[in-house]
Amino acid sequence: MITALLLLLQLGRPPVYDHVILGGHVMDPASRLDAVRNIGLTSGRIAVITTRAIRGRDTVDARGLVVAPGFIDLHAHGQSPETYRFYALDGVTTALELELGTSDVAAWYHERSAGEVVNYGVSIGHIKVRMAVMHDSGTRMPVSDGAYRAASPAEIGEIAQRIELGLRAGAVDIGAGFPYTPAATRDELLAVFRVAAKTKTPIHVHIRPGVAGLKEVLALATETHAPLHVVHINSVGLAETPALLELIAAARARGQDVTTEAYPYDAGMTEIQSATIQDVYKNAPDARLAELEWAGTGERLNRASFERYTRSGGPVVVHTNTEEMVAVAIQSPLTIIASDAYWQNGTGHPRTTGTFARVLGRYVREAHSLSLMDAIRKMTLMPAQRLEARVPAMRQKGRLRVGADADITIFNPTTVIDRSTYREPSLSPVGIQHVMVNGVSVVANGRAVEGVAPGKAVRAHSLL
Repeated sequence: MITALLLLLQLGRPPVYDHVILGGHVMDPASRLDAVRNIGLTSGRIAVITTRAIRGRDTVDARGLVVAPGFIDLHAHGQSPETYRFYALDGVTTALELELGTSDVAAWYHERSAGEVVNYGVSIGHIKVRMAVMHDSGTRMPVSDGAYRAASPAEIGEIAQRIELGLRAGAVDIGAGFPYTPAATRDELLAVFRVAAKTKTPIHVHIRPGVAGLKEVLALATETHAPLHVVHINSVGLAETPALLELIAAARARGQDVTTEAYPYDAGMTEIQSATIQDVYKNAPDARLAELEWAGTGERLNRASFERYTRSGGPVVVHTNTEEMVAVAIQSPLTIIASDAYWQNGTGHPRTTGTFARVLGRYVREAHSLSLMDAIRKMTLMPAQRLEARVPAMRQKGRLRVGADADITIFNPTTVIDRSTYREPSLSPVGIQHVMVNGVSVVANGRAVEGVAPGKAVRAHSLL
């Protein structure tokens, strides 16, 4: 189709594109284009980027707006029509569940095969596989043997085999969360990392807290030569975040394949019944328990309420970080922006709906701690590059160039900002004006477009 359009140009007949974006300030981190241009889209791809006048069957007036590659979120736990809509309103065109993952890759993709609002993908998750092998009684997170029983050699072999089968079924990568599986021995973790190394697959890891946790995972990656991605460095680092970033920089300088990410909030959220909460807080005094906020009511917990909500289960907000450490992580040239979106039964963390707008509004426009181009790079090119060796289709995302997928986010740099809070986490941001996924409009004039599902599977080549 693009060849045909070029032929029309040579014959002097101006083509009519499916969609045109006119007069926008185009910012592309890959080419460093930073200028006003017109963009023509055809058959879900970018057909032309030009200073010339162009025509289309549909026109977006982007004067005064920034036109960027669609944002790519490597760490989005909510993978449902409701959350995909949230993500689109925040400028996200590709939302991937790469930490928790799934234990059945084929079934996960089949559930979404009719299409979704945004592009989607999943890892084969050590947590989920371990739950299946150990017959854990939990639903979302391990709460029994999946968390607290050491696996036998035979079970370790089965875990590794299932992870390899998940990769052969097309999983984007391997996910892991050491605090959620505290009984997993080093032998078990080594077996998982060896699969990552053998298949040259990045392993996305929620490490144990602090410098010790990072040294543990760097050692596993060094021993096996596995590609490593450390999730939410600000959440696992807390006051030690600068030291963790220095360790990652040093590892990269030695030639180690390691990357990391951050989200722009100073509180986390997870399931109260999970090991990462229970192991820290089940015997804690009330002063420590007050770090926890029940997401549904806003109350800070004490011994009685902690035990009551532990019995019922549900999401809990964890107030353990500071804005200073969040800023250190967001500003670092090492970090990708990833939301760690969390949504469960109608409530969740405001990062689910506001992460990318918050970075653009608070850290770029208000604090001037990031340039606009650097922020866009962290949201587009860097996450695409992390995955493209495993998933070659990602080379067509995170860029604005002829032939690339027409995943495009258009926003107002003077107004963009998040609005969601811990009490009202579903509030969409302002300033994200238009979002296109594979050339189809999913957000127009700041509102979700109903009845469209252009999102496609992001998936490695299946070997099954």
